[in-house]
Amino acid sequence: MISHDFTPRGVCARSIHVDLSDDGKVVESVSFVGGCNGNLKAIGKLVAGMPVNRVVELLQGNTCGPRSTSCADQLTLALREAAAEA
Repeated sequence: MISHDFTPRGVCARSIHVDLSDDGKVVESVSFVGGCNGNLKAIGKLVAGMPVNRVVELLQGNTCGPRSTSCADQLTLALREAAAEA
């Protein structure tokens, strides 16, 4: 399993922890510190077991209010960094 901690920028979440399969292609689990607790727990549940590429495709570019990014968008950056470790 690949474990990766990511510090997001421009969002309320302070940290994103990602666990991927050994080959870096499947999301095992995701957890956030800070941010909108219920929504971010739901995102973690929804993406568990999904291919990394599919999650990135779905969530990349998502914004939050007037911000140019969101916790979901920052998650895509965390997933790419983690997958690059495979």
